[in-house]
Amino acid sequence: MKYIALVTIMAMSSNFLSFGQQDKEPIEIEVNESEKKVDVMVDGKLFTSYIYPDNVMKPVLWPVISPDGNMLTRSYPMINKEGDRTDHPHHVGIWLNYGDVNGLDFWNNSEAIPASIKDGYGAIAHQSIKKAKGGNGKATLVTNSLWNAPDNTSLLEEKTTFTFTAGKDIRIIDRTTTLKALVDEVKFTDNKEGMFAIRVARELELPSEKPTTLMDSHGVATKVDKMDNTYVKGDYKSSEGITGGDVWGTRARWMELSSEVKGEDVSLIIIDHPKNPGYPTYWHARDYGLFSANTLGQKALSDGKDELNYSLKKGEKATFKYRLIVTSGHLSESEINALADEYAKK
Repeated sequence: MKYIALVTIMAMSSNFLSFGQQDKEPIEIEVNESEKKVDVMVDGKLFTSYIYPDNVMKPVLWPVISPDGNMLTRSYPMINKEGDRTDHPHHVGIWLNYGDVNGLDFWNNSEAIPASIKDGYGAIAHQSIKKAKGGNGKATLVTNSLWNAPDNTSLLEEKTTFTFTAGKDIRIIDRTTTLKALVDEVKFTDNKEGMFAIRVARELELPSEKPTTLMDSHGVATKVDKMDNTYVKGDYKSSEGITGGDVWGTRARWMELSSEVKGEDVSLIIIDHPKNPGYPTYWHARDYGLFSANTLGQKALSDGKDELNYSLKKGEKATFKYRLIVTSGHLSESEINALADEYAKK
């Protein structure tokens, strides 16, 4: 098992994380508006893409590729890959949305929703790319979107800044999203479906023998009575020391999902920011590959012990910040805490 010696990759300064000059990897941002995507290239290789196709009801980052070149996000529904689960077609890559915004479900919306009930779902529509700048070890992408009701009334204006950092064996995505209310009141009623999430590849799931439906070699969704867990080695660990499936519905400032993909030890770490509403976040983290930090769904995730029901009046803004760390190899708890402490200062 490979462990990252953090001191050889990065040095901590008073307010930010700086990669050693020899460890920085060049990042290019390639905008392709005709294909409705922006590719993020690290040292000439694809790391992720910001995509906003018409058949996905929100902008997402997909795919996400490890430093050694392995796919970390589920392929389905964008690509039919043998062995992929075919549940929850709205789980695509990395995204941010919510299950109850003025009574509309933004989380579960997808092409699979029948037209007869589509009026209960909202969609996030990409509007523009405001900035796309590459650099040595660091790059920035700034986007604007609208959270729309089925009648095209815009409830929220979104500005998102993605900051990408890359070094040997490590990638970091810092997402800062500011939402501005465009109607008299926008209510985020407590709901388990939210908020910053990634749907991972089969190898990062937790081993399970529950019956499910998987994609077969012919691209056909096929029912499977018993799962083959030969290459499934995922496990969660929280900042509070909770592991496995027990992390669901708990609070923690960070969560790690680690596994092995084609011989590469990999970790995905989501870090919550102390300025987020509802900090420290509850975790909507499932064994089947949904890995989500839900800062707003307190009542649903605490069995009624906590309640938030966050809301914004017209013109008010709320900012949500999350960090996702992608590593080849594993960081120690002290190294993850150092990255969380550094991020808290941003």
